[in-house]
Amino acid sequence: MQLYVLKAGTESETDAAFASLVELHVDAVVVSNDPFFWSLRDRFVMLADRHAVPASYFLRDFTGAGGLISYGPNLAAVYRRLGLYAGKILNGAKPADLPVEQPTTFELVVNLKTAKALGLTIPPSILARADEVIE
Repeated sequence: MQLYVLKAGTESETDAAFASLVELHVDAVVVSNDPFFWSLRDRFVMLADRHAVPASYFLRDFTGAGGLISYGPNLAAVYRRLGLYAGKILNGAKPADLPVEQPTTFELVVNLKTAKALGLTIPPSILARADEVIE
């Protein structure tokens, strides 16, 4: 299996990266967690659709916008923890004394409409584990 790492820091680089997927005969894409990528969510989903490339994303927002599948932290849970953390600081805790926290609640979302459009069948084992299946 060949793994390609394509970098995109602008919209035009994103377009070029997706166009190169066809030339590289890429079978699937994993979009990593980056605020820049989140800001271009609709563009990523549109480009994956245009090039008929199955894509996995880091947040459910991508899947809700038409992406194939996402697995990542539940943002509502992250923001709740953030509020509790801020509350500790506002109540006098020293930030340097607080432990670093990582997300503990993750969610898997599958978009069956997109899978059908790509001609893919999602295994029942994945659907059974999904927190949400968009039909």
